[in-house]
Amino acid sequence: MGIRQKLLSFLFSQLILVLMVSNHSNAMGLKLGYYHKTCPNAESIISKTTYRFISRAPTLAAPLLRMHFHDCFVRGCDGSVLLNSTKTNISEKDANPNQSLRGYHVIDAVKSAVEEACPGVVSCADILALVARDSVSMIHGPYWKVPLGRRDGRVSILNEVFAELPAPFANITQLKQMFAAKGLNTKDLAVLSGGHTIGTSHCLGFTNRLYNFTGKGDTDPSMDPNYIVKLKQKCKPRDTTTLVEMDPGSFKTFDDAYYTLVAKRRGLFQSDSALLDDPETKAYVILQASTHGSTFAKDFAESMVKMGQVGVLTGHQGEIRKHCALVN
Repeated sequence: MGIRQKLLSFLFSQLILVLMVSNHSNAMGLKLGYYHKTCPNAESIISKTTYRFISRAPTLAAPLLRMHFHDCFVRGCDGSVLLNSTKTNISEKDANPNQSLRGYHVIDAVKSAVEEACPGVVSCADILALVARDSVSMIHGPYWKVPLGRRDGRVSILNEVFAELPAPFANITQLKQMFAAKGLNTKDLAVLSGGHTIGTSHCLGFTNRLYNFTGKGDTDPSMDPNYIVKLKQKCKPRDTTTLVEMDPGSFKTFDDAYYTLVAKRRGLFQSDSALLDDPETKAYVILQASTHGSTFAKDFAESMVKMGQVGVLTGHQGEIRKHCALVN
């Protein structure tokens, strides 16, 4: 082989290397306006379809926001929470903590509207991220720009939910560890907990605090005793059906009232009260409670963008599902 050919061969191999590296860096990141060329109306179709549901049933905003959170904490934001169980596998959807999620019909309606306009282009994972954002902004919450380009995962396993998803019974050490494992810091924990300003919970999520906190028929000393009396009127022991507002009086509106409640020791879950057990999270609670949530909207938007990038599949990873509940 002559020097010229060797040189050409070397340059060609370098070019291949450069292409591989640039392809890898594409796979690393999401970007704003990702569907600008391939499906220019995607975001407006998603927003309009979401509005059709939220305008009629604003209480759907909370479970749709939680659905995105539950998705991102298990296997990353890959739409795995949307997959149905099969004969050979029980999926995340059927795990206890996900039993209270609602709004899958909204995701399906959005997906079918987007598929009609641009078949096989927009992922269910991106749809979930956008629907969560739109739902929050439609009930007077903040609006944030969502970087897109997520691809859909093909795997969804029930047991992973219990290992990865923070439980309502978690203490501050567990919460900080679980958030850190996803690249989220202590401030993100304090901020994203504020999502409990909307929505409801079954009594099961907190009745241990009312009736049998340490197994001796006692109550949780970190909860306001007057609030315990009120909650006992709504929730009897072993009640599995009653729903209780997480943020009484404004559970349909995205506001800063959550922090005022937590500061008064009226957070519904142990994981809410736990925010008072760490200097950084406690300072954040007190700041928002004392300033009418002066930075909460901005902080929430920033932490949601950060959470939306956890463990994403991009580039040639995963797939674009045709139907969000089924792998292709």
